[in-house]
Amino acid sequence: MTAQLKSHSQGQTLVLTISNPEHRNALDPAMYSAGVEALNVAETNPDIRSVILTGEGVNFCAGGNLNRILANRQAPPDQQSQGIDGLHNWVEALRTFPKPVIAAVEGAAAGAGFSLVLACDMVVASTDSLFVMAYSSVGLSPDGGGSWFLSRALPRALVSQFMMLGERIPGQKLFDAGLVNQLVPKGEVLSQALVLADRLNQRAPNALASIKELTQSAARDDLFAHLQTEKQHFLKNLNHVNAGMGIQAFLDKQTPHYKP
Repeated sequence: MTAQLKSHSQGQTLVLTISNPEHRNALDPAMYSAGVEALNVAETNPDIRSVILTGEGVNFCAGGNLNRILANRQAPPDQQSQGIDGLHNWVEALRTFPKPVIAAVEGAAAGAGFSLVLACDMVVASTDSLFVMAYSSVGLSPDGGGSWFLSRALPRALVSQFMMLGERIPGQKLFDAGLVNQLVPKGEVLSQALVLADRLNQRAPNALASIKELTQSAARDDLFAHLQTEKQHFLKNLNHVNAGMGIQAFLDKQTPHYKP
């Protein structure tokens, strides 16, 4: 079976499925470009208001295919670099995509699969989910932004433990640390992620895009710079049709139906 990134729409949500079940949904470079393309199309589609990234079957993603990575040792340096660039382009696309992205994680998310989860805005995981930065177990260091995301979310000692020892981290532990939003029974991850997506889909898309951009800039800007950025976004959204609609609906105790 060919490794691929499947996509289908469910209501106003685009579901992207990492599909390579024979190899625990190990990643393939073709998935990277497909992921970027799917997000580019979804960004301009007003009917799509959120995205879910999940894996086919009982696991989310085992990360890179080790047989392919081993063979890649014989490839020219520029070819080795291109593979990582493709993954990183997908991670950047997930982070800069102006609509909410939810990771729906059944089973294991390892290596670059874990990095992809961390690149998403929210995470719904099964109670039996496991996360592992497995790189050091095969003599490698992280890619896909995993070390960046974890270092900004957790204490340094804990990040060092997870990455240096390649420990398997139960979903419960990441839930307790605030990196997983919801823990749900095995087999219910996608359905519960769709419920969460529907809640997001009911909110003003322009406001959610601003919130996503603000959370990105908060990690790099000082307070003064961030206050200026907040003001710019607030004023832009204040003058958007959705603000008038939302405020009036709140005052009238009605449900607003926001424009794309």
